[in-house]
Amino acid sequence: MPATRYRIAAAIAALAVATVMSAGPSADSAQAFPATSRQNVLNYLNAISGNHTVSGQHNKEPASEPGRYTQQVKDVTGQYPGLWGGDLMFGASDVANRQRVVDQARTEWANGSLTSLTWHVCPPTGGSTCAFEGGVKSRITDAQFSRIVTEGTDLNTAWKRRLDEVVPYLQQLRNAGVPVLFRPLHEMNESWNWWGNRPGATGSARLYQITRDYLAGTKGLDNLIWVWNVQDNPAGGWSDYYPGNGYVDVVSLDVWYKNHPSSADYQQLRNIAGSKPMALAEMGRMPTAALLDSQPRWAWFMMWSEHLRGNNTNAEIQTAYFLPRVLNQGEVALPAGAFRAPGGPR
Repeated sequence: MPATRYRIAAAIAALAVATVMSAGPSADSAQAFPATSRQNVLNYLNAISGNHTVSGQHNKEPASEPGRYTQQVKDVTGQYPGLWGGDLMFGASDVANRQRVVDQARTEWANGSLTSLTWHVCPPTGGSTCAFEGGVKSRITDAQFSRIVTEGTDLNTAWKRRLDEVVPYLQQLRNAGVPVLFRPLHEMNESWNWWGNRPGATGSARLYQITRDYLAGTKGLDNLIWVWNVQDNPAGGWSDYYPGNGYVDVVSLDVWYKNHPSSADYQQLRNIAGSKPMALAEMGRMPTAALLDSQPRWAWFMMWSEHLRGNNTNAEIQTAYFLPRVLNQGEVALPAGAFRAPGGPR
């Protein structure tokens, strides 16, 4: 970006921060999205791949404030992200507030932002809610995992009942015509979570397949855009966790071992993705012009909640949001696409 535009962008951002209202996003200043199909969003991501990147912000707990970190972006830049990220959660108080997360997703969509949901899910060996330590972050035995991914076993049934718990919330978004970039079982090449670090056809990838077959097939949630995810673990071998092209719509990377993905990381993911869209699903440092210019296939980036301000200066945040290739709320323009209401003609 020319130096002049940097100065103009900084001045605009400073003015916006000085005058920003505490109210939520306004449909008057953003391109509101009508009900649409998942394919329409996928077509959009494919169309911008290589040319533009949608800005994104994750919102972690508390579920009672599912727009907390998105509002921080507005406070700093005067812009809302082009992608809102939420979580279906694990703790009892947050699980009790899942409706607020869904309501926020609908609001963000109506105001012109794409929507994304992650799920830090409790293991099916225990209850519906759990702590992070010892719950989401835990290890189950190989025998237990084998039962989860074997049709008809007690733990396979328990996993499907766990999925059933979020079906009513996802159905609300489906019925409203809100496509969701759904990222379950994320960072499956890592060992911190109970579902991860199990390469091969009967490992983590098989659980992903079962999850999609159940939610998309059995439950008819055809608004979900399936985002497969690994972390930038230097051990590599990411393709050992890939569930197959028929199960994945978007290939994504979480970047925590380093500030930004290396060229080798980018190429490794490109080799897996082929022609599918690619995304930076979690980051702690704002992307730079140099990064996005040299790795142009990233369709979006998602800054992780508290790292927005914890790891980035206001100037760095503002610079990223005003990069020419970055699309914020109001700049994400979906192509026209028909929406088929639930129960309508096929």
